[in-house]
Amino acid sequence: MFRTALNASCRAISSSSRTITQRPVVRSQFSPANLSPLRTTVSARSRWYSNQTDAAEKKDGEETPSETEAKETQDANAPPSVEAELKKKLEAKEKEAIDWKDKYLRSVAEFRNLQDRTQREVKAARDFAIQRFAKDLVESVDNLDRALTMGLEKMKVEEGKEVNADLNNFYEGVKMTESNMLQTLSRHGLDRFSPEGEKFNPNEHEATFMTPMPGKEENTVFHVQQKGYKLNGRVLRAAKVGVVKSQ
Repeated sequence: MFRTALNASCRAISSSSRTITQRPVVRSQFSPANLSPLRTTVSARSRWYSNQTDAAEKKDGEETPSETEAKETQDANAPPSVEAELKKKLEAKEKEAIDWKDKYLRSVAEFRNLQDRTQREVKAARDFAIQRFAKDLVESVDNLDRALTMGLEKMKVEEGKEVNADLNNFYEGVKMTESNMLQTLSRHGLDRFSPEGEKFNPNEHEATFMTPMPGKEENTVFHVQQKGYKLNGRVLRAAKVGVVKSQ
């Protein structure tokens, strides 16, 4: 009986020893292996509490450098405001209006210049339309003038002789014809001029010869060989004259 109890106690002791051998060694709670997760948790928690404290301690209106840089980048990349766009459009429209106004004023000035030029051309065409006809007509007037000059010489009466009545009547008729013709031509702008006794003008006179004349001023017309004509103030034919030359 005693032996049976002793064997049972031995088996119990051996089994307990095997159980103790197989069980892993229990580490102390202060070992490094057990402290590493705890430290990680504590550090994470301490950082979390630290961030919360820093955020709470911020003053109103303060921004961190990272937040300021992010805001500046956002402002730089932000699209232009509506006011700036409207201002640009207004400036563009003002430039366009100035350009159109300049073009309008130039067009008006060109049109007025064209009107003035056209009026001058029309007036010149009307005033000098008979220029070619007048040049041919003055030759006939010159012939009448030559006839009157020759008739006047023939009508000179010698002492003791009577004037020829027929020659006198002929002279008066030719003179009247010449006067009527000159009046008609004058109404159309064609005038005859004789510059005898005037200063020589190269724009109106054509000097055919020059000779010294005692008692007369130099460069003065003393003889008219052929009378000149003007059409509406423009010289149609220059007068052929003799001019006094200095001695």
